[in-house]
Amino acid sequence: MSDEKEKTGFQQPHNVILEDRHRLSISGVQDIDSYDEQSVIAFTELGELTIKGFDLHINKIDVQTGELDLEGEIWSLSYSEAQPKRGGFLSRLFK
Repeated sequence: MSDEKEKTGFQQPHNVILEDRHRLSISGVQDIDSYDEQSVIAFTELGELTIKGFDLHINKIDVQTGELDLEGEIWSLSYSEAQPKRGGFLSRLFK
């Protein structure tokens, strides 16, 4: 949890709106880990969200407001617990 969130106690609302399995709007997105035409991995307040599909295109990403809009043929949405960042190879090597 960041210092700002600890001070204010504010958590961005997290909403997922799927329209006809072709348009997806998500709020509460903190970061995008990776994306291509078959999958998008986003970090949200409630964990890691993996979106799988075909011909996926990100129309809008605004990390300031936490909004993500994408289009394509959406096959699945899957949450997993947020994994703590352990650092890169060199940080583990020089412990």
